[in-house]
Amino acid sequence: MITNFSPLWISLRTAMASTFITFFLGLLGAWYVTFYLKKFKGLVDSLFTLPLVLPPTVLGVFLLLIFGRNSGLGQVLHSIGIQIVFSWWATVIAAVVVSFPLMYKTAKGAFEQVDSNLFYAARTLGATEWRIFWKVMVPIAWPGIAAGTVLAFTRALGEFGATLMFAGNIPGKTQTIPMAIFFAVEGGQMDRAIFWVLLITLLTIFVMFMMNFWNNHQKKRLTKGAFGK
Repeated sequence: MITNFSPLWISLRTAMASTFITFFLGLLGAWYVTFYLKKFKGLVDSLFTLPLVLPPTVLGVFLLLIFGRNSGLGQVLHSIGIQIVFSWWATVIAAVVVSFPLMYKTAKGAFEQVDSNLFYAARTLGATEWRIFWKVMVPIAWPGIAAGTVLAFTRALGEFGATLMFAGNIPGKTQTIPMAIFFAVEGGQMDRAIFWVLLITLLTIFVMFMMNFWNNHQKKRLTKGAFGK
C-alpha cells in the first residue's frame, strides 16, 4: 500500500514551476528567432532544439558541468550559500531544459502562421513591439501556444534521465514519479511501480483531455461568433 505520496507532489510542483518558466522562455525565443534574428538563424534554432534529440543523461551531465561546484557558476553560487545540484531546483532546471524545445518549436510554428500584415498595421497605428507581441501575436497564435504549454507540462512531468543525473533520487526532495517507478522496479516492488505508472498515465491523459476539451470549446465559440449564433 502506498502511504508516501511525495513523488506525486514533487512531480506536480516541478512540472508547474518548469512550465511557467518554459512558457515565457519559449515564447520569447520563438518570437526573437522568427521575427528579429537575421544571421545564424539556423544555428540558433538548432541549439534551441538540441535538448529534444540529445539523450537526457547527456543533458544531465552538461547541467552538472555548468552548475557543479567545480564550475565557475557553481563556485559563485556556493560562495553565497546556494546549492543547485541535488536540490529541488535541480529538478526544475532539468525539466525546463528538456521541455523548452517543445514550447519553442510549437510557438515558433504558431507565430509563422500569423499574417505579418497585422504587425505592419499595428505599427502604423503606433503600437510598440512589446504591445504587438502581447496584444496581437499571442492572442492569434494562442491555440498553438496552448498546445505547446501542455506538451511542455507533460514532458516535464515524465522527465527522468536529466533529473537523475542532476538532482539525484532523494526521497521527499527530488524523487519524482518516474524516479519512484525506476527504483521500485529495481527493488522488485512491482505493485508500487504499477501504482505510479497508472497514476502518471491517468494524470497525463487527464491533462491532454482537458486541452482537447478546451480547444473544441474555443472552436465552437469562434464558429458561433462568426455566424452570429
